[in-house]
Amino acid sequence: MTAFATAAALSLPISLCRSSKLSCKKGVRGGFRVFAVLGEEGGLVDKKSTWGPLFDVEDPRSKMPKFKGKFLDAYQALEVARYDIQYCDWRARQDLLTIMILHEKVVEVLNPLAREFKSIGTMKKELAELQDELSQAHRQVHISEARVSTALDKLAYMEELSSRKNLKVSGPVQPYQPHLKNFWYPVAFSTDLKDGTMIPIDCFEEPWVLFRGKDGKPGCVQNTCAHRACPLHLGSVNEGRIQCPYHGWEYSTDGKCEKMPSTLLLNVKIKSLPCSEQEGMIWVWPGSDPPAATLPSLQPPPGFQVHAEIVMELPVEHGLLLDNLLDLAHAPFTHTSTFAKGWSVPSLVKFLTPASGLQGYWDPYPIDMEFRPPCMVLSTIGISKPGKLEGQSTSECATHLHQLHVCLPSSRQKTRLLYRMSLDFAPVLKHVPFMHYLWRYFAEQVLNEDLRLVLGQQERMIKGANVWNLPVSYDKLGVRYRLWRDAVEKGAKQLPFDKST
Repeated sequence: MTAFATAAALSLPISLCRSSKLSCKKGVRGGFRVFAVLGEEGGLVDKKSTWGPLFDVEDPRSKMPKFKGKFLDAYQALEVARYDIQYCDWRARQDLLTIMILHEKVVEVLNPLAREFKSIGTMKKELAELQDELSQAHRQVHISEARVSTALDKLAYMEELSSRKNLKVSGPVQPYQPHLKNFWYPVAFSTDLKDGTMIPIDCFEEPWVLFRGKDGKPGCVQNTCAHRACPLHLGSVNEGRIQCPYHGWEYSTDGKCEKMPSTLLLNVKIKSLPCSEQEGMIWVWPGSDPPAATLPSLQPPPGFQVHAEIVMELPVEHGLLLDNLLDLAHAPFTHTSTFAKGWSVPSLVKFLTPASGLQGYWDPYPIDMEFRPPCMVLSTIGISKPGKLEGQSTSECATHLHQLHVCLPSSRQKTRLLYRMSLDFAPVLKHVPFMHYLWRYFAEQVLNEDLRLVLGQQERMIKGANVWNLPVSYDKLGVRYRLWRDAVEKGAKQLPFDKST
């Protein structure tokens, strides 16, 4: 598809519009004027008002990517479409600001102090002129609304067509690409790593072990002794060093061997990973690139309290588990014995997203959801009674449940799942004895309903079936995750749906 054909098919303005210079329009005579409603590049000239922050949005045309060549591939066409939708949003804000400014001028014309200096005829004429401009501005707002709606529908259709053509996930899981490792990964909850304890983990098919050093900070070292390859987690932690149970060699959190009983101390060091702790979670950086300076925040929204933190080891590839977690349309068919028991089957399920993003909300369910790179899913569910939904959006619901799922790629057929559940009601439940076991039991019941399906998918995928053979509209978030992951594994410089671009 050519760039012209792409833009024409979308009926969007960015790729075809040209800049224009429009001078200020007079609203009325006699010293009253609609101040600079339109200015350079069709934008609104700055005007001091209480609405400033709402309309202080940069014209996205300056950031639109320039693609060389006559033809656009699917990703480039979608990128053009997303910038066009951002332009429609910017244009709608300008139209709305025009109306608000004109309304101010109507008030100004009717102001008692102004009336003293004007005849009735002059005021009628001024109001008539303002009324004409207001009518024109309102029409423009309706046009902008229609453009945005049409553009979003066509973007969703283009994504669906593109994913059907390009999305193929089949065959044995291939070795992980190095680019996928260059992220911070949560690997454990802080409460599980107490002083003097260890947590063995697998990450990207390598064995590691977590423990705390003398300073109390967590470290992550290779779970293999340099001497005879004994698993270190079978040993103990002594004075902030992990001790091998075979011959007593001891390693600090940076992997350096600091003690070798019964022999001369050699200069030995095992592999270690950059390790950090934030907001009750322990993170590692398994990639070869320098670690990012900041870690993502996974805190629940304000007003929520954490009620449960659960860790499970699951025999499925982490991408298949993420596909499942990013899909809610399956709930009334799969989770008939747990949280979706009694749910009706909607005539249409949609996942609505911003023009460019990995988050959005489900319709008709009051559930907000986000994929947070590289392997996290955050969701907020509006609830009224246990297991029941109310309202059409989370904002309409009085109480909410917030969930965090972390899918750590342990190996090509194993995932370490970290689950955190938070509530904005019933704080007393935190103090009920054994409540943690009840939450775990319920989480396992829900997960088992999914696992029997995902394991079947994995078995067929390994034999050659495409688990993304025919995506439809409610698969949008899962499709976007797959497009994002595909771009990462290929080493793309600009990732799709990246908030920073």
